Amino acid sequence: MARPITEKDRTAVRRLHAQGKTRNDIARTINRSPSTVSKIAAACDPPLTFDRGPEVVAATEARRIDLAARRTELATALHQDAERLRAQLWEPCTIGAFGGKDNVWSETRLERPTFGDQRAILAATGTAIEKSLKLSPAEGGEGAEQVRSMLGALGEALTRAADDGGADGG
Repeated sequence: MARPITEKDRTAVRRLHAQGKTRNDIARTINRSPSTVSKIAAACDPPLTFDRGPEVVAATEARRIDLAARRTELATALHQDAERLRAQLWEPCTIGAFGGKDNVWSETRLERPTFGDQRAILAATGTAIEKSLKLSPAEGGEGAEQVRSMLGALGEALTRAADDGGADGG
């Protein structure tokens, strides 16, 4: 059988509620169940409530703002990754592989990556830009113009690479 509610319980609930304690905190403090604390609070005149609506709204809004800031930071990092990847398209590089009957490592220096590697670089660059724009869409103005410019440059690079005809062996 449940322990009867005492005046001591009622006084403790009123006092702890006035201190801003939650229902569950009060229940732990007075060693009663949360439902008993709710019954005591409802029986008070006026009834005590544990409405945390404003606190929850404020916490939710703070979390939303924090996540938006993190998405913006990630979008910026992805955009920087895309720029670094794109720069690799026309930079000298070293390629290597194991080969021959003795499976020996061999390296060759190229003026720029092979066509296949350039295509992979462009694909990775495009993916980074796409993900960046999904996290932080261009809203117009200067930012949108920069994105259009970068995408245009990527398109031109792909066209030049395709017109190259594999002159570098790629």
